[in-house]
Amino acid sequence: MDSKRNTLERRSKILQMLNTDGKVSVKDLSNRFGVSEVSIRNDLVKLEEKGLLVRTRGGAIREKSNYKNTGLSDRLKQNFKEKMRIGKRAIDLIKEGDNVILSAGSTVIPLAKQLSRLKNIRVITHSLPVIDELSHNSQMEVIQVGGVLRSKMRSLVGPIAEKTLGKLSCNTVFLSVEGIDLESGIFSPVIEEASLSKIAIGVSEKVVVLADSSKFQRKSFAKVCSMDRIDVIITDKGIPDRTRNSLEKMGIEVIIA
Repeated sequence: MDSKRNTLERRSKILQMLNTDGKVSVKDLSNRFGVSEVSIRNDLVKLEEKGLLVRTRGGAIREKSNYKNTGLSDRLKQNFKEKMRIGKRAIDLIKEGDNVILSAGSTVIPLAKQLSRLKNIRVITHSLPVIDELSHNSQMEVIQVGGVLRSKMRSLVGPIAEKTLGKLSCNTVFLSVEGIDLESGIFSPVIEEASLSKIAIGVSEKVVVLADSSKFQRKSFAKVCSMDRIDVIITDKGIPDRTRNSLEKMGIEVIIA
């Protein structure tokens, strides 16, 4: 009988193969893992439900995405003015005495630049640019979550980071995301980043997503969470009225920066 652990390991390897080859077939996967084609099809169904792939006849392809594997500095330049306004608006959701988590990503950096206005807060992050911004601020406590370096995003991820973050308890997590799909949830381009964000959500009382309007109605490689886990989205005035109305009907507060 296929154990839960074996199933999870197999699905992880399927995603790795997709990331490398761009597509997989049910027949090849069945032969590779020594399980029935029915089991493989069930794997693909579950992974598609999480937004991690797109099933095709006889197999699957990597989830289509607008994401480009550009460096963090290049991504920060995209919609720069909107991201700066979002960062300035996000500071209003932090009060003295709070413990906050800042994720990696270009939309979180402008928020870090504003934190010098506050005193007596604790910031937890795995983002090296955020650490750079806060390193000269003696009025707050900064905790760097260690882990394996991802050079393009200048972030630290992996089991060490996840174990450290999972032991904490925080007021608010501020997430930078690559895609927001109203039916599926929010997405990251990297599995390790998505995994760390899930843990941050689990240890935080409030979840705030920072996303310029270009991030709506798109997915990326790894799903972070469903929409019902999000409390607030801060975005710019480019968000379509229909999208804003749908979010508010879900009970999500939408703040326009």
